[in-house]
Amino acid sequence: MKDTMRELIVRRQRGENCGIPSYCTANPIVLEACLELHKKLDAPILIEATANQVNQFGGYTGMRPADFRDMVFSAADKVGYPRDMIVLGGDHLGPLTWVNLSEEEAMANSRELVREFVLAGFKKIHLDTSMKLSSDDKDAPLSDDTIARRGAELYAVCEEAYQELRKADPDEQRPTFIIGSEVPIPGGAQAEEDSISVTKPEALNETLAAYRRAFESVGRGDAFENIIGVVVQPGVEFGDDGYFRYCPENAEKLVAETKKHKSIVLEGHSTDYQPSEALKEMVRDGIAILKVGPALTYALREGLFALSMMEKELVGSGRVDFPQVLENAMMNDPSKWVKHYHGDEKQQALCRRYSYSDRCRYYLTVPEVSAAIEALLENMSGIEIPMNMLHQYMPVQYARIIRGHLENSARELVKDYVAELALDYCYAVGFTEDIPNIHY
Repeated sequence: MKDTMRELIVRRQRGENCGIPSYCTANPIVLEACLELHKKLDAPILIEATANQVNQFGGYTGMRPADFRDMVFSAADKVGYPRDMIVLGGDHLGPLTWVNLSEEEAMANSRELVREFVLAGFKKIHLDTSMKLSSDDKDAPLSDDTIARRGAELYAVCEEAYQELRKADPDEQRPTFIIGSEVPIPGGAQAEEDSISVTKPEALNETLAAYRRAFESVGRGDAFENIIGVVVQPGVEFGDDGYFRYCPENAEKLVAETKKHKSIVLEGHSTDYQPSEALKEMVRDGIAILKVGPALTYALREGLFALSMMEKELVGSGRVDFPQVLENAMMNDPSKWVKHYHGDEKQQALCRRYSYSDRCRYYLTVPEVSAAIEALLENMSGIEIPMNMLHQYMPVQYARIIRGHLENSARELVKDYVAELALDYCYAVGFTEDIPNIHY
């Protein structure tokens, strides 16, 4: 099995402007689309799960780390993508979902969390202990030393779990690690902002220094041999209906400081909705791990909505009306969007459908919603979609079909929306040099 993440560091040390996209998703259609694209490009793939999505208690997906691994491997087998080219990552691993507990309780849960991720074969571990716990002083900021101490504690558990794996297979690869965090928490900004503060070079150095002190204090001074990246805020973010584009000039000082640390790269979160040229600039500047999450299911939702528009035209009895089914599910249980979408009823309704933060992704696994997706795909698979209608509702897919690069079938059309988004990331990291040749 290739050691993709360590190879990335070596290649960048040689001067290559390379990187890797990080797809943070548990959606089966999204996974299938991304795996098929990477198979076409003969490129490795990094697929991540967050701590609130997948954990020892099931997370909101109902999956533990081994379950997530098996789902990804099953999807890879289905499309013929080699398992040994897959890198599994655990994102925001720490007390993210247990902030209402004391440090003793939250860290006990966190230790078991990272242990399960490592034992399940995850090779990219983001240690994130940046959130306050109930026992922390509410009036004082959480210090870098406290964050690093907790992170070092979790690193030690990961190392112990890795040694367990080595007993069964001495050639088992050691995990790589990412440290640091970003504001806001996973999923995008919860309120509109006027500007984004780029991580200061001093903050980067303080994070690295605090972790070095923490590792040395627990006798793991060699830990930085396995730390390959630091999460920073490079000046990108998105809200309901807008995003902050990457500006190289704003990140210039951070980039210059990072170049002094030859063995690490920067990891950019919330890179969703950035244009491909901005993503490529980020990779050039050392932000070599590009995380994308909500934009993937946003693209899936776009494809399903477009397909639903054609269903209205072509299907009589048995029509699904997927957008209404999704709306009903979100209104029946507003808990996953009500704190994120603001304004009057009309504005909230628009956000439920079209917000870049894509809170509707949490409803795609609701039984009636997932059933509606399958019913829509079934309805539209039973008929021939007219090319002139595709030209109206799916113009990019129409262009690919007439050039013989895409099958005119409901599922392939929807997956292509996701692949189109993922392709921007593949272009940015150097997996393909010519987007138009792949697009059309």
